[in-house]
Amino acid sequence: MQRAVIMGADHAGFMLKSLIKKHLEILGWQVTDVGTATADSVDYPDYGHLVAEKISKGEAPFGILLCGTGIGMSIVANRHRGVRAALCWNEDVARLARTDDDANILVMGARFLDNSVALGCVDIFLKTPFEGGRHAARVNKIEI
Repeated sequence: MQRAVIMGADHAGFMLKSLIKKHLEILGWQVTDVGTATADSVDYPDYGHLVAEKISKGEAPFGILLCGTGIGMSIVANRHRGVRAALCWNEDVARLARTDDDANILVMGARFLDNSVALGCVDIFLKTPFEGGRHAARVNKIEI
């Protein structure tokens, strides 16, 4: 599997995005950061759409989106064909997002997660394979 991730965040997720990006680069992941590049206020849909469009086009197998709660980014990303963005708040949820739902974008709420929990979610999400089987039929029903 290609070890590539596309990341985006609004101002609320900027600091956590920077931490995750460094973490992934140390682990050898190719990280494409579409912004934002500062903690100045921006509109989360701009970055959610950028990441989701790239994932939808197959430019990387995984994306990571961060905003204050993660809710806005989840809504935006899931508007794109082929995107399965999962809002995760602990490692168990991140694992299930991959095994059961074949999620391809991890979304987190930066204002509600400790950095160590967020990094744990990232690691679990990126290393956990989709189980397929009975879950594949359900995932296939998502696209309309």
